[in-house]
Amino acid sequence: MEVKRATSKWLKTNGAGFANFHWQAGYGAFSIGQSGVAEATAYIADQPKHHRRKSFEDELRALLKLYELAFDERYLWD
Repeated sequence: MEVKRATSKWLKTNGAGFANFHWQAGYGAFSIGQSGVAEATAYIADQPKHHRRKSFEDELRALLKLYELAFDERYLWD
């Protein structure tokens, strides 16, 4: 919960476009190594195009299954 509070507070200091930012009720956190930063940055920049082909929901389910992380659909979405 502290991560959500701190990042929300920080993000709101980054311009008027972020003034109304808020986290959804649930959250997930994923990490990458330094060697993956360029690829992750490119992926984030291209998300709107990417998600026209595969929904965020389908992509998250696939990621959780790939890494064998247990999840309950009831708690994934607001």
